[in-house]
Order: sequence, then structure tokens, then C-alpha cells
Amino acid sequence: MTEMVYGSVPVRDGEPVLPKWWRTVDRWSLSCILMLFGMGILLGLAASPPLAERNGFAPFHYVQRQAFFGGLAITAMLITSMMSPTVVRRLASLGFVIAFIALALLPFFGTDFGKGAVRWYSLGFASVQPSEFLKPAFVIVAAWMMAGAQELGGPPGRSYSFILTIAIVLMLAFQPDFGQACLVLFGWGVMWFVGGAPMLLLLCLAGVVVFAGTLAYENSEHFARRIDGFLSAEVDPTTQLGYATNAIREGGFFGVGVGEGQVKWSLPDAHTDFIIAVAAEEYGLIMVLAIITLYATVVVRSMVRLMRERDPFIRLAGTGLAAMFGVQAMINMGVAVRLLPAKGMTLPFVSYGGSSLIAAGIGVGMLLAFTRTRPQGEIGDILRARMR
Repeated sequence: MTEMVYGSVPVRDGEPVLPKWWRTVDRWSLSCILMLFGMGILLGLAASPPLAERNGFAPFHYVQRQAFFGGLAITAMLITSMMSPTVVRRLASLGFVIAFIALALLPFFGTDFGKGAVRWYSLGFASVQPSEFLKPAFVIVAAWMMAGAQELGGPPGRSYSFILTIAIVLMLAFQPDFGQACLVLFGWGVMWFVGGAPMLLLLCLAGVVVFAGTLAYENSEHFARRIDGFLSAEVDPTTQLGYATNAIREGGFFGVGVGEGQVKWSLPDAHTDFIIAVAAEEYGLIMVLAIITLYATVVVRSMVRLMRERDPFIRLAGTGLAAMFGVQAMINMGVAVRLLPAKGMTLPFVSYGGSSLIAAGIGVGMLLAFTRTRPQGEIGDILRARMR
């Protein structure tokens, strides 16, 4: 009866997992992610040796670590993308509980590595940032709650997800990590909007965010210092923003040449938060536009596929994952060109970082799983059936 109403697509019984995955996955998005990772390794070859020299390591120490963590990230992405939405939801819910507890315990057992924000657990051989893993898991849990609210007699999922979002945002703000807090709030707001939230409520939420930002500015020296630096008419050339701005300007259209850039010798975070400055200086605007195009392709193709999806949970979760993926890239590049205040946020799959790479792999794997072609009717099938 369901097939008569909604329509269906043929199912190939007994088809092996890998051929079925390859036939249904968005290969364009998958290719873009692999190219972004390849660009990250290429830029790491330029940006990492100066840092390795300062820290007494072999020249390509950080490149090797990036390749190792990137391999884990790609593996996690591929495995996750082969899962069904139900399995993704169950595993993400379990991961959310673990990441949420880890985030709550950071003030007691975490470390700041001298950066002024307690965001990591030190494991000796590596570090873990719980907020990176919390983000994709939170999107799944919040989407599940919102989808449940759309069912007849369902729970007040929007209210539950809002309470959960506020709890996470407050924990992140107290680290302080205002960038991740804004990203979580933005992802939830996008899902809430797609789920049918009234525009008035969204405007009220925007007003609350502005009010909270004002309080943070007045009471947090860390937050105020970054806002003042962003609003200042002059950029101190000895700051990270000053070095990055000069590098982008020097790069021009075609760059100064491979290995000829100077910003990597001045920026302590050239291999992480300001990797786009290294790309702009050595490879020019061409490389930057290529990176932007790859991110845009993943986001747009995912959104187009999700528009045809009739399962509300998949639509909401996929939209949240795609939005957070694209906005994180925009924030990172926006900081480098001084369109946004400094946030301390990595460029997905391009920047160095174990937690960020693996968490990005899991998040994009979830997105690929949700945007796979499945044997079900789409919204277009429903509309055509009703017009007959």
C-alpha cells in the first residue's frame, strides 16, 4: 500500500554491500572530500616544517601525523557512510552521551595547553577535544527529537532539543570556546527553521544571541580582546591576523611559488587555524577558489539530495550536518581575511588536528549515509501521485 501511495525505486535483492554503497553514494561529494584532504597534505608539507623545527621534531613530523589521523578519518567516513540511517542514529546517540559527559568533565580533568581555554584532554601521545565529536552527534540527536515532535502525539522534541542546545552552548562558552558555541547554536537554528519553526521565534532567538554576546563582551576579557582586535581600524602586523592578512595580500592571483611563502615561519597556527593563509600566499587566489568550490559542492549537492528526501529525520539531520560543515569552513576562512573575529576553528579536512580530522570524517560519513539513494519514494513521487 505504501508503494502505491508514495511510489518506489527498484531494490536489488542480495546485492553486496560495497557495490550497493558505490551505486547509491554521492560520488561527487566523496571526491571533493578526498581532494580537500589531499590539499591539506600538500599545504601541510609547506606549513608544518617550521613548527617541527621550533619544537625539535623531524621536518615532516606533523605531516606524518596528519596523514595518520587523516587515514583514520577517511576510514571512519567510509565505514559510517555505508551504515543505514537507523544504525547511524543509534551509534550517534551513544556517542553523544559519551561526548556530553566528557565535555562536562573538562573543567576538572581538561587542559588548555597554554592557550587560555580548557578544551582538551591530554593523553600524553595525543589530545582529544570532546566538542569536535559532540557536534555531529548532537545534530543527530536534535534532529531525532525534532522529527519525533512532528508525529501525532509525539514528544515536545523542539523544546527538549532547545534545552539541550542551551546546556551545550553554556558549557562551551565557559571554556571559553565561543566559536564552537556559535556553530552548535547555528546548526540547531537551521534544523529548527527547516523543521517549521515560526520566523518570529527565530528573530527572538537572534535577539537573545545578541544580548548574550553583549554580556560576554562585558564580562569576558578573552571575548572582548578578540572583538576589539576585530573592530580595530588598524591591524597589528605582529599578530596572527596581521601575518595572515599580509600573506594573503602578498600571494596575489597565482601566489609567490611553492615553498617560497614566509607566513609559515611567523604564524604558530599556520598549519591549523590559518592554513588558508599559507594556501593564499604560496598558491594564490587560484588555490583558495578551488578550496571554496570543493566545500560549496559538498554542501549544495547534499542540500539538493536532501530536498528530495521524505523522511523528516533524515532531512533535518542531513541539513544540520551540511550546514555546520559549510559554516565551519566559512568561519575559518572568514577569520583569515578579517571578515570575522578570531575563533580558533579548523578548516575541515585541510587543517592539521587529530580530533578535528576524525570528527569531520565521522560527520561527513553521516552526511553521505543520509544522502545515499535509497529504495523509497521521494517528495517528487508524492506530489506527482497526488496530481494524478
